[in-house]
Amino acid sequence: MASHKTDVVVGKTHISFETGELARLANGSVLLRTGDTAILATACMAPKANPEADFFPLRVDYIERFSSVGKTLAGYIKREGRPTSVETITSRLIDRPLRPMFPEGFMHEVQLIAQVMSFDAQNQLEPHAINAVSAALQISDIPSGKTVAAVRVGYMNDQFVINPTIDEQQKSKLNLVLAGTHEAILMIEGGCSFLSEQQILQAIEKGHHEIQKITLAIDQLVQNCGKKKADFVNMAPPHSLIEEIQSRFGNELKDALFQQKKAERSDAVEEVQNKIFEEFTPKLEGLNIPANRLQAAIKVAKSNILRKEALTHNKRIDGRTLDQVRPISVKLGLLNRTHGSALFTRGETQALCIATLGSTTSMQKTESLYGDIVERCYLQYSFPPFSVGEVGRLGSPGRREVGHGKLAERAILEIIPTTENFPYSMRIESNILESNGSSSQASVCGGALALLDAGVPIKELVSGVAMGLILEKNRYVILTDILGTEDDLGDMDFKVAGGASGITSFQMDIKVEGITIEIMKEALSRAKEGRMHILEEMKKAVPAKQKGLSKFAPRLVNIKIHPNKIGTLIGPGGKQIRLIQALGVTVDVTDEGVVTISGNDADAVEKAHKMVSDIVAEVEVGKIYTGEVVSIVAFGAFIALPGQKEGLLHVSEIAHERVNNVEDYLKEKQQVEVKVLEINDRGQIRLSRKVLLPKEKKETVQS
Repeated sequence: MASHKTDVVVGKTHISFETGELARLANGSVLLRTGDTAILATACMAPKANPEADFFPLRVDYIERFSSVGKTLAGYIKREGRPTSVETITSRLIDRPLRPMFPEGFMHEVQLIAQVMSFDAQNQLEPHAINAVSAALQISDIPSGKTVAAVRVGYMNDQFVINPTIDEQQKSKLNLVLAGTHEAILMIEGGCSFLSEQQILQAIEKGHHEIQKITLAIDQLVQNCGKKKADFVNMAPPHSLIEEIQSRFGNELKDALFQQKKAERSDAVEEVQNKIFEEFTPKLEGLNIPANRLQAAIKVAKSNILRKEALTHNKRIDGRTLDQVRPISVKLGLLNRTHGSALFTRGETQALCIATLGSTTSMQKTESLYGDIVERCYLQYSFPPFSVGEVGRLGSPGRREVGHGKLAERAILEIIPTTENFPYSMRIESNILESNGSSSQASVCGGALALLDAGVPIKELVSGVAMGLILEKNRYVILTDILGTEDDLGDMDFKVAGGASGITSFQMDIKVEGITIEIMKEALSRAKEGRMHILEEMKKAVPAKQKGLSKFAPRLVNIKIHPNKIGTLIGPGGKQIRLIQALGVTVDVTDEGVVTISGNDADAVEKAHKMVSDIVAEVEVGKIYTGEVVSIVAFGAFIALPGQKEGLLHVSEIAHERVNNVEDYLKEKQQVEVKVLEINDRGQIRLSRKVLLPKEKKETVQS
């Protein structure tokens, strides 16, 4: 098989797509190169459709190989195993824009894999992984739609930057991953530091212009070496079946769907569905049509009803107006022994969020190709089956939980105080107790409130809202604060979070072939109205006077010392630091000289703080210190000083009068106030006591 290659320059990034040499047994394979980074993408398809599939069986796997940076895992097991959170989130990023591009009724199992084979620690991987997989899919014989491509957009020095390097991203106020076709946007994902809706729109426009260059390059590769797309059996339900269901049961489905309460709606819809199955199953068996296609037909019928009512009558299934947010309830301090807790309820979506404060040992540490990631504030999202009234498995978090947690976390990171102002680590748990749409954005609201309840001096409150879309050719309506059913049957899930100062997080998924900038502009504007409404409801629950840190929270203090003082603090064989920790505190020291003292006893933490300060203190000429008499000699006395130093108080500097016997004036272990006169080249310290005494007064030790 001959090798083929196409190139494209995006921003300052040169990207090449190569095929024909690697993984030749896959339906499609592409090696993407940019700088010294190389990503191998493969696309494979099962030869036959899965007749039992209820939805398109697509699997996407993103794998970071540590050999790509000449590194071996640090743990006992050296082989890459369970996907990391970074790999999980990137797998979702690849899946979301590509899934809508597969044709309706296509039910062959498809697996898309992206493997990082070489990494230069400069080119950010996520958009390149999307591009590599998209190219492998397009040149394959797997049925697919329009070409998808992606870029990352940053914002530095009032300028948008396409595909910023890792170093540049550290200075960027924006982290936007954008995917789309040549004509429209399919997905956005990212966060920013309180940017405006207009700035986000500008970033999307800039990014989409560069996406068009990449789609043209991939299309050129397809033209050079792409395979003919395979024929497939369309497993979509026949239109005649959908029309017959709507004709026979349309009114009953409509009445069942348009209920205010989720449970009542589910029961009513299930009752109608049972009637449909009872009537249509015998007919389908005679035509040899699987039952799952009847289920798919019912879903299309429900979607058609919802869409018609929204587009024609501006009517939603729970009776709200298009821009109306569900009722909101907020309770702070629900759990007495936690450091901070908040219960946020919006309609039938409820999040119980808990904030736990800790020291540096409580930070989340993860190995990654980007280096060891240490997260000071992190949010963990939990979605138990009872939250939707179901029975199911409880276990380690799945892709959805990891993704929702990171989305909510990203919104909150912008409001946490700096380490200098608040040295604690912060763990936020979002426990979803009820779910009927937009539980990730409830986690944003509840998480921010839980931090506030824990006494964290956050910069401002943030809230989040999910927007929906019903799109039919040139007609569309935008829905504020969508329900689960509106998400399931609609065309868009656009989540936007932020505070009064601007946006901090966003995520958009589209089920159709993309939306225009004009629709996004309206959606962002409506989302801002929704966010501001939610913020005002949240503020009503915040007390005028904050309670401060919980008495159950650890006490923490940070001290910055010079790195060359670390050895002095630790002491020979760790003797000095063990003496401090004997107070019942924990002392952590970084290589940069940041000393963190933590403990549950505030007095012990304060004593330890003073001990550390004394140990590492620098003695300065002209300063006055109070020190203990360590020893007395014929020519004076040695006085203990900060920083484990000793100075000589010469007999001539003890008093204004002549001193014949030092012990007439000083005793061992006596506290004495002295002034530093001189520190010579050898570090010897000369002290004076008499310069601090009135000349007319004679001082001796009282017998």
